[in-house]
Amino acid sequence: MSVTTVYATLDSPLGELLVVGEESATAPGGVALRSLSVPGQKGGAVVRDGWRRAPELFGEAAAQLKAYFAGELTRFELAYADGGGTEFQRRVWGAVEGVPYGETTSYGKVAESIGASRAAVRAVGTAIGRNPLLVVRPCHRIVGAGGALVGYAGGLERKRLLLELELHTHGAHGTRGPVR
Repeated sequence: MSVTTVYATLDSPLGELLVVGEESATAPGGVALRSLSVPGQKGGAVVRDGWRRAPELFGEAAAQLKAYFAGELTRFELAYADGGGTEFQRRVWGAVEGVPYGETTSYGKVAESIGASRAAVRAVGTAIGRNPLLVVRPCHRIVGAGGALVGYAGGLERKRLLLELELHTHGAHGTRGPVR
């Protein structure tokens, strides 16, 4: 059975988002999200031959992203396509998904949370940089030691925008200082 890849573009404060998914009989709305990327993203998805434009399948993703950017949604509830990434990357991405809205953590703490040594911080950073689901898998919440803004495939200005959005809409809940 072949998998049909579908895509749509959505407007956002980050620029036009490219959302890519796989048609799925079991996923809500009929699509499981495979990728969400921003213009100019390092390693971001590009539309390929054979993909079908199907914005009608991404209604739930579009609604949740709109609510997130409006400060009304703090956690995404979307179906993700199976596969993708190495076992190590999936462990890192799982840890990233556990960082609460309005908070940040460091690459070192992510490494520690998955049982990797402090020496694995660079590998953790590489895994986070290969996150195919920007925004919905909140890799923007991972910062350098001391809270420095470093390493975001979508660009540091977009990382700053996302962190400031979360700080301003959920600041009382956050446990970090100003975004640097």
